[in-house]
Amino acid sequence: MAFSFLNQELAIDLGTANTVIYQNDEIVLDEPSIIAINNNTGKCIALGQQAKLMQEKVNPGLKTVRPLRDGVIADFNAAEMMIRGFIKQASSRRRSLFTPNLKVVVGIPSGSTEVEIRAVRDSTEHAGGRDVFLIFEPMAAALGIGLDIEAPQGNMVVDIGGGTTEIAVISLGGLVVQDSIRTAGDVFTSDIQYYLRQQHNVKVGEITAEKIKIAVGAVIPDLGDEAPEPFIVRGPNLMTAHPVEATVTHQEIAHCLDKSIAKIETSILHVLENTPPELYADIVENGIYLSGGGSLLRGLAKRFKDKVNIDFHVADDPLHAVARGTCDALKHTDRYSFLMR
Repeated sequence: MAFSFLNQELAIDLGTANTVIYQNDEIVLDEPSIIAINNNTGKCIALGQQAKLMQEKVNPGLKTVRPLRDGVIADFNAAEMMIRGFIKQASSRRRSLFTPNLKVVVGIPSGSTEVEIRAVRDSTEHAGGRDVFLIFEPMAAALGIGLDIEAPQGNMVVDIGGGTTEIAVISLGGLVVQDSIRTAGDVFTSDIQYYLRQQHNVKVGEITAEKIKIAVGAVIPDLGDEAPEPFIVRGPNLMTAHPVEATVTHQEIAHCLDKSIAKIETSILHVLENTPPELYADIVENGIYLSGGGSLLRGLAKRFKDKVNIDFHVADDPLHAVARGTCDALKHTDRYSFLMR
């Protein structure tokens, strides 16, 4: 095609915590979903990683905004600026005098309402997308894991992201049973903050709590040889404001995340209860697939297996499973009937 440089295709996994953009089968952008804005002018100062460095450290003239909450757009204006900035960063690798025709596939939570779906579509169109397709995240995760979602058999995916946990049974290119709950990475982070306040009398910010989750995050107290080293937290004492140190172990984190993980277990069992028996038999045979950043919590597959009595498999590179699937959908937009325009 003579004017192929005028057509550009991007697959966007617009996540609550991170935004990943694929182009030509490679990741061209992987940044935190956060933007720094000047309060006086309303202009964007920094995006992604640069803005994350400013989070919780800004002066009154600046603010950092996470435009997505619970998997959906909470701040329309900031979301549009962020998507526009990210698309510009991803496109800057290809210099062109003309504005390319932008074809975009964006992943959205399966529990999104019509209003939330329209918000994502409008934001992407305002940011320069000409052809905008939307795909439900569990569908994208299944594609990214490498499952044959158009086959007449049942596959079950649990995608634990930053804002939502998506649980779905997929067969013949459609979602047979699905549930989307707002218990995910952000809730785990606030659980850790609350626990440290209650048990250790230490006040910590979101960023420190996130570091603790990555360093010693676990959902079962007995990890055997895989147990991580305890994490040392420094912060102000809530009563005296003097600096204190607290040592946090993975057993404590397993205890403090227990209620939130139990909610996800309940939701998994709820989806299995409503699954047709023939598809249920396929799921028992093939196991259930875990994706998303939350699936990296230590001991998660074992805890779920003990609860549900079905094998759980953590996807390869679970953080990028949805983005990979979105990229696959982008290549076959004419073939996949489940893509929404």
